[in-house]
This record gives sequence, C-alpha cells and structure tokens, in this order.
Amino acid sequence: MNSNDIIISGQNLELTEALKTNVVNKMQKLFTHDERIIRLRIELAYKPNKHHHNEFSAKGRIEIQGPDMVVSVESDDMYKSIDELLVKLARKIRRRHRLERIKRNSLHEVEIPAALPKL
Repeated sequence: MNSNDIIISGQNLELTEALKTNVVNKMQKLFTHDERIIRLRIELAYKPNKHHHNEFSAKGRIEIQGPDMVVSVESDDMYKSIDELLVKLARKIRRRHRLERIKRNSLHEVEIPAALPKL
C-alpha cells in the first residue's frame, strides 16, 4: 500500500495538508478490509446554501475488482463528513464480503435444457 492508492480532490475548497493527512490516515484503514482494492478516490466539496445545513459533502469511490462502490455523505462539518464516509465505506465493504460468502456457501442446482446423449 502506498499513498498513490488514495486520490483526493476538492471542489470549492482548498485542500490543506492537515485535511489531506486526515483523509489518508482514516481511509488507509479500508485497505486492511480488502486486499483487492485497487484505488480509492475521495472528493471533498463545499456547497454554500442559504440555510447553512449540509454545506460540506464527501464522496468516496472504491475501485475494486468488480463493480465500483460509491458512497456520498453531507453534513455541516467537513471532518464529520469524512468520518461518516469512512463508516459507510467500511459497511459497504463488509456487506459485499458477507454476500460473497453467502453466495459461495450456497449450493445451486444446474439445469441443462438440452438432453445429453448417453454413452
């Protein structure tokens, strides 16, 4: 694992070193859940609105073998959004593992529509 596995981008937001290191330190934990993770893209955004609710959003995309996993979170604090994003991404990885395990352990009968010749 290296720092190239995590790509951080920002919209309407200056990415400070403290913010980058916070994201890298927290998201690095996701790589321990699954060794098949190719890349992790984190997009942090600031969306000003008149009501001052849910101004900060964090979107995470896990590029993994198979379909990518995408999660987004909005809150009134950027660090809170990052924490919630980490929780949702970890939950999504665990759910995927559980479904793979269920699928692997269940036996399915195979029906062949054509009649096979007897030897």
